[in-house]
Amino acid sequence: MRQSRRLLVLRAVVEDYIRSQEPVGSNAIAHRHDLGVSSATVRNDMAALEDEGYLTQPHTSAGRVPTEKGYRYFVDQLATVVPLSEAQRRGIGEFLSGSANLQDTLQRAARLLAQITGQVAVIASPSLSKSALRHVELVTVAMNVLLAVVVTDTGRVAQHTLSVAVMPSTESIARFTEALNAACSGLSFAQAAQRMQALENDQRFVGLAPLTVQLEHAFVSMADDENASELYMSGASHLAHQRSAADLAPLFDALEEQVVLMKLMSALSEESLRGDGVNVAIGSETHTPGLLNAAVVTSGYGHAGHAATTAVTAPDTADDVSRPSLKEDGAAGAKEPTVAAVHDAAGDPVAFVGSIGPTHMDYATTIAAVHAVARYLTSFLAHEEPGE
Repeated sequence: MRQSRRLLVLRAVVEDYIRSQEPVGSNAIAHRHDLGVSSATVRNDMAALEDEGYLTQPHTSAGRVPTEKGYRYFVDQLATVVPLSEAQRRGIGEFLSGSANLQDTLQRAARLLAQITGQVAVIASPSLSKSALRHVELVTVAMNVLLAVVVTDTGRVAQHTLSVAVMPSTESIARFTEALNAACSGLSFAQAAQRMQALENDQRFVGLAPLTVQLEHAFVSMADDENASELYMSGASHLAHQRSAADLAPLFDALEEQVVLMKLMSALSEESLRGDGVNVAIGSETHTPGLLNAAVVTSGYGHAGHAATTAVTAPDTADDVSRPSLKEDGAAGAKEPTVAAVHDAAGDPVAFVGSIGPTHMDYATTIAAVHAVARYLTSFLAHEEPGE
């Protein structure tokens, strides 16, 4: 986009349409925004923006509305995220601090994000493949069956049944469990599986080789399980008040396809950035037919293999996130979703938090809310205060 005034006109149209959801006319722009030009000049700029594909006119006598390309340029030109109010920031901490465990925290976080944005909130629990082993407990549950209770650094708990021909003594199980935790605590499940091979050859546990092999296989399975995440969703009822009946069916169908949503939002949260980056995909950028009239704002949270040990580096406020502008030629063509210019070297996120709403969503508020909740969850997994 060549002229800065034209950019201001586009921004004004997008902002007014987000607020009113009605086509925006040149007179309204000229009177409501201090652009220093006449409505005739604004009308010419809007016509040029329409020719360039940033705006469209639903009816000949109506005003104009942003296109997907117009929203994309608007989002990419956001210099900073509009901060959440002090009450909203305080509310996030107070509401989530009462959680009893990880599952409760994620359920509460989804409800809270939906309340702030008025849209659908989707939060995934940390996948086992991106978690590290914190502790294993072996419990006798039957004459020839042990239950391995595996606790990860992200708070996930997995259980595996282990069959034995002869039940080892309580003392043998205790010694083996102690050695197992000493060798594997803090490791990824792939690394823990390798350590189990060493325990197989440990002369102290020769009689427990079958048990060791089963645990090794369990850890390999957990390391390979990319889809072992639960999805917490809230706010679907909000959509009924924002979308036309024609748009609802495909959108609700998309929300039902949880595997598709998991893949989409995981890819968006991991693309280019780690941890604190916020990514926005609009309409066709989601590559999901049911989301052609929707936008997705998502961020990763937590750090793979570092959730219990890595300090969280974050801005002083939960909302101070810088976002890059696009090159002029990048805004004009088809492109993949872009992300915020915040890079976290701690590693891949363990899961994502996101919001799904109409293309005319309040992008600034949604981005700020997603980032704030993601930051809180990252701190929660690291057992730190969010402000640290």
